[in-house]
Amino acid sequence: MVLELERVTVVSGAQTHLYGVDLRLVPGAINVLLGPTQAGKTTLMRVMAGLDRPASGRVLADGLDVTGVSVRQRNLAMVYQQFINYPVMTVFDNIASPLKLQKTSAGEVKRRVHEVASKLHIEHLLQRRPGELSGGQQQRCALARALVKRSSLVLLDEPLVNLDYKLREELRVELATLFADGKTTVVYATTEPLEALLLGGYTAIVDKGRVLQQGPTLDVYNAPANVAVATVFNDPPMNMLVSDITADGIAHLPIGIDLPLERVTGREAVDTRALQHDAALRIGIRPGHLRLAPRSAQAVAVSCRLELAELSGSETYLHLHTRDGGVDLVAQLQGVHQIDLGTQLDVYIDPDELFVFGADTKLVSGPEAVHGAH
Repeated sequence: MVLELERVTVVSGAQTHLYGVDLRLVPGAINVLLGPTQAGKTTLMRVMAGLDRPASGRVLADGLDVTGVSVRQRNLAMVYQQFINYPVMTVFDNIASPLKLQKTSAGEVKRRVHEVASKLHIEHLLQRRPGELSGGQQQRCALARALVKRSSLVLLDEPLVNLDYKLREELRVELATLFADGKTTVVYATTEPLEALLLGGYTAIVDKGRVLQQGPTLDVYNAPANVAVATVFNDPPMNMLVSDITADGIAHLPIGIDLPLERVTGREAVDTRALQHDAALRIGIRPGHLRLAPRSAQAVAVSCRLELAELSGSETYLHLHTRDGGVDLVAQLQGVHQIDLGTQLDVYIDPDELFVFGADTKLVSGPEAVHGAH
């Protein structure tokens, strides 16, 4: 299914939830809606599903205007973050319920229920009731009920958020495999950048009721269109430094280092006149690009003091305060690092890994512009 939203606005009382959104889903692919809580992701999905009617704009399905057409008249399925199952029914009957509403024959119901249950590894649980299942098994049951319909559009609203880390990893892989045949258009809402990257496909960045950028997931990650996209598509958030530029093209960073602009942008013939004396110029550094050892001969050392160290799984987050300029930075290191608080240390940045944003907050240059997609 090719689903398009044209200038869709959603208003509730005095509050506007969506502002003239234009969005075209890539058919037969996973389309991720990435944004913080209350960014407008669920509202977008409810409009796609026909649960909410926009105040203005249109929803097109395969070129036909379906604005206002009820969800019952659309070939779609939706799964929410809560485990929505019928508690008095067996798992088999929960999964079979949409097929029975469609008056599907008993033999076909049995065949399709067992097929989807097998793919989601719950075939041995079909005679149990939801209350006898673990959280992951309950969500698999809800997913199976949505998938058994073989809808051309499947909407998944943060379906794994209430599961523990290991279960989320397992189900995320299973979902990507289930939809790999390209027969279904999938919309997957999440607040987590890592989840968008793991799912691949295409990503639309949603924030404050607007779609800021859409494209292949890696393209959006490698070349965020502006500061807002870079902020949303990074966890922990990208370090942002306000910088000025001297008349001879030197970028003065408030962390005690000066760099020729061509080293920052990766372009020898960069037009420094357009950026000179631009007090709002921002330099973005991903936390994962701050290292305890230089990556290359081009790396520049920044002297810092360690204020806080956090362990998150197999990663360590260092909260740093720079000795020159007094700027706070966050470094994301692979592995577990034991460093005493208050320790003076150097972290290293590579100029070709920096992102440059202009006064209008739009991307001027970044690693993608230099190296291409990673």
